[in-house]
Amino acid sequence: MRRLWGLTAALIALLALNAAYASNQAILEGERFHPVQATQGMVATSHTLASEVALQVLKDGGNAIDAAVVAGFALAVTQPRSGNIGGGGFLLYAPGDGSAPEAIDYRETAPASASETMFQDDDGNVVSQRSRFSHQAAGVPGTVAGLALALERHGTLSLREALAPAIRLAQEGFVVPHRFTEGLEQARERLQRWPATKATFYKEDGSAPQPGEVFKQPDLADTLKRIAEHGPEGFYQGKTAQLIVDEMQRHDGLITLDDLKAYRPAVRHPVHGQYRGYDIYSMSPPSSGGTHIIQILNILEGFPITEMGHNSAATIHHMAEAMKLAYADRAEYLGDTDFVEVPLRGLTSRAYAAELRKGINPDKARPASDIKPGQPAAHESPETTHFSVVDRWGNAVSNTYTINFSYGSGITVAGAGFLLNNEMDDFSAKPGEPNAYGLIGGEANKIQPGKRMLSSMSPTVVRKDNRNFLVTGSPGGSRIITTTLQVLMNVIDHNMNIQTAVAAPRIHHQWLPDEIRMEQGISPDTVRLLEAKGHEVTTSTAMGAIQSIMIGEDGTLYGGADPRRSTSSAMGF
Repeated sequence: MRRLWGLTAALIALLALNAAYASNQAILEGERFHPVQATQGMVATSHTLASEVALQVLKDGGNAIDAAVVAGFALAVTQPRSGNIGGGGFLLYAPGDGSAPEAIDYRETAPASASETMFQDDDGNVVSQRSRFSHQAAGVPGTVAGLALALERHGTLSLREALAPAIRLAQEGFVVPHRFTEGLEQARERLQRWPATKATFYKEDGSAPQPGEVFKQPDLADTLKRIAEHGPEGFYQGKTAQLIVDEMQRHDGLITLDDLKAYRPAVRHPVHGQYRGYDIYSMSPPSSGGTHIIQILNILEGFPITEMGHNSAATIHHMAEAMKLAYADRAEYLGDTDFVEVPLRGLTSRAYAAELRKGINPDKARPASDIKPGQPAAHESPETTHFSVVDRWGNAVSNTYTINFSYGSGITVAGAGFLLNNEMDDFSAKPGEPNAYGLIGGEANKIQPGKRMLSSMSPTVVRKDNRNFLVTGSPGGSRIITTTLQVLMNVIDHNMNIQTAVAAPRIHHQWLPDEIRMEQGISPDTVRLLEAKGHEVTTSTAMGAIQSIMIGEDGTLYGGADPRRSTSSAMGF
């Protein structure tokens, strides 16, 4: 017996030694985080059920647009705090054959009766609650029209087929995850102000559905069925449109039947730049995201970022200094190009970046007060959502959409089962006044009828040698830009695999307030070095929830789902 125990102990010790050796080898030879790997198709979304139904589309022979539209409608059912048919967003499509990428802008628009001073009182003071939690806060929704247009232009499924999984999830229900319950409990006071919201999302006793319970949405199922039967007209005209307008008329809202009927998504050219031999395509205005990602990359290309090291004090310092410059320009120049002149070529030119680069001191932070004064525009909340798709032909879709705050305005359209956005708060309620996030509004983003409000959403596709290489994007408000930027840099500058690039700690600087926000996981020594350069550093909660796909030279697909959102998932086959 004693010999048996001795052999067992020796075996355990040997196994432990081998395990330790294997672990050390894994750290030396690979990376701590490993992406999902596939060859035929990949989907990365913020909800497992959306990933599952979208992946099935790819398995059945559908393309990336088909799967993206299916995911978009499925998220409207399973993730009502951010997935939506009552909001809007942006879709970037990059064909696998190397032909030009295309952007579909389905951002919300201001109703025809909107006015520049609509969120001010008689004395000219901003009434913040009116732009955030009233029926006047809702812009004309764009999601249904935008997803339908993408399917019409590039898909193979009918709209009815694309809606079928979402209708099933709404009608038959789905098992509630912890995050779903937690969100409703946290927002209870705001949401239960509205009887239709309380009836839609809470049980009869007022409690939230609990993890493991099945949650059904019959009104939303009926709304989706009308879209399936009549196309976009089933939302923008007919019964659903009348339900929206009835909701508006009961509470002094602005959206009319004419506003809904007149809504049109726009096909736009993405902004394009280059970084260390890679082509970067991202969303053009009314999103500011792509413009300033390219601007920041242009500035940083003149510095040896790889040699400085990932998240070193030197790298973070140069990133923060470049971010300040871009966000100052964002404030002054960015808006809806259908209404204002935006100097896109100038902002994204390498010559302009070279001039800005001269002002960066490698040893000292430049105070925000010394940078050209500007007026940063409003931005959406961290409860935006993003998904990325690549199909067997190499076609790529990067899509970001939102209803602004978590659960938008909190107002559910009675009888229709979906939440209204509060995107009107993304306009400048008054030049010089802060929005919900403490940022100052600018003249270029003032409210005008039919105008699209400024955004930071940054759906992005990177190409190498005219081949799709990286598909990415994130929620996170003004931090969308810097979150997306850092994933690009993690891959290109620091040679990380996509899951490591997505999981790595992030930093953010938006010019005002003059501080570096930093996730946990960055060395205190690094913080001290940054403070010695004159930076103020604050610890931030998790920033963004980026869903990304990388395509290897041999066509292998690598999916990276952000661990910051517990329901995120990347799936492939």
